[in-house]
Amino acid sequence: MTVRDLQQPRGWAFNLAVPVVKPFLLATTKRTWDGGEHIPATGGCIVVFNHISHVDPLTAAHFLYDHGRIPRYLAKSGLFKNKALGFFLRGAGQIPVERLSRNAKGAYDAAVAAVRAGECVVVYPEGTLTRDPDLWPMTGKSGAARIALETGCPVIPVGQWGAHELLPPYSKSPKLFPRKHVQMLAGPPVPLEDLVALPRTQQVINTATERIMAAITELVEEVRGGEAPAQRFDPRKAGVKLTGDPRKKEKS
Repeated sequence: MTVRDLQQPRGWAFNLAVPVVKPFLLATTKRTWDGGEHIPATGGCIVVFNHISHVDPLTAAHFLYDHGRIPRYLAKSGLFKNKALGFFLRGAGQIPVERLSRNAKGAYDAAVAAVRAGECVVVYPEGTLTRDPDLWPMTGKSGAARIALETGCPVIPVGQWGAHELLPPYSKSPKLFPRKHVQMLAGPPVPLEDLVALPRTQQVINTATERIMAAITELVEEVRGGEAPAQRFDPRKAGVKLTGDPRKKEKS
């Protein structure tokens, strides 16, 4: 369901991936794309999604590709350790992130440079799959807010639902048939203009992060036809680890 043609060359990595990935997604999903007019046709921007499945980077890429943008993801650095996969990811313009390390700043700098170069950078503000028991958006991290405040670029929120039915969280076995309904709803840019000119205090960054998460949550409510919890799930307060499969208990 191509809405807008690409305005930039795909590059060799996407030339290889698109003929493989897109037919797979067309065969296994039914799609409802809404709000795509909010995605800038050109120019640097950040698109932020809620995160419900390890397959949703593919469905999110499908959504953006159909709206004429090549997505640049902040991807876990571990994916780049495989030489072949790392070569492909770099060829696709993806940005390695070493979370909880000093090298994380390198990913921030690379993302800022990509936005300033006119790229469409995708960020999952939650930082990992949501730990909310009902898959509502949980508390967010500050990466998207920091990039936006540094560049002044638009931040486009997207609420999504359905990818978790294709590949349930932490599952390695996709449920390919019957076809799953994947919904994407993009909203208008998150209002951050009043914060851009302010000093980058932690309070300003937290305010921007909260606005981003609130915008995503509102769109997810609309897509799901339900109401999110009044307070977002906070894994730190709940004592939930953000690495590995939370369903697995540690061995004593």
